[in-house]
Amino acid sequence: MLQLKNIFDNLIVVGASRGIGAAVCEHLVSRTNRLISVSRSASPFGEWVKADISTKKGIEIVSNAYGNCVLDGLLYMGGTWENNAFTQEYSFDKCSDEDIENVLLVNLLAPIRLTKSLLPNLRKSSNPKIIFMGALSGLDNFPAREVANSASKFGLRGVVHALREELRQDRIAVTIINPGNIGTPEVLSDLREAGESEGNAIPLQDLLRVIDCVLSLSRSTCIKEIQIPAMSAKGA
Repeated sequence: MLQLKNIFDNLIVVGASRGIGAAVCEHLVSRTNRLISVSRSASPFGEWVKADISTKKGIEIVSNAYGNCVLDGLLYMGGTWENNAFTQEYSFDKCSDEDIENVLLVNLLAPIRLTKSLLPNLRKSSNPKIIFMGALSGLDNFPAREVANSASKFGLRGVVHALREELRQDRIAVTIINPGNIGTPEVLSDLREAGESEGNAIPLQDLLRVIDCVLSLSRSTCIKEIQIPAMSAKGA
């Protein structure tokens, strides 16, 4: 495991109560002077801010909680998907308008809004980073059926490329990581239940190593996109 000293004084991790977000918080909390964990349900890591980032009020709560402090890294690890996504029971015809709207709000609009609200804080950092968690389903011609989720992840890639140009003079590095299934406890349980091999998931430690690498880069370097498929799964 790559061991690094404190990379940042101040980080915000969104989606911190479970899955990838919780794992990232647990991984970074001991090496960060101040880690703000954002989620609707309680996070045991860092300073928890309760907020529903799918709403404008939730964005305001996070921004107000952080105040005028320097922000070295915004890690948007949150995400959601349609009902029955990634199963044989998924049907676009049966997706409710509310379900579709929520996916787009959480996966696409919220990262835009939150980034905009925290730009003044990021501009104060000596080496600011923004990392978005995308997905392989956001890549060109990836064989995914989940319409809203794929659209949101595809759109998030566009956000990253546009922000890279918009923030070039600020030298704020913006990166999107597009993985396949990550071996969180929840995903491994789902794979076992579906009778699939755990080898179809990327080891969680591999993703954490990638995040360490991005965070450790100097301000002279920016990685726009990283694709991480499992060796034996779709997209490899």
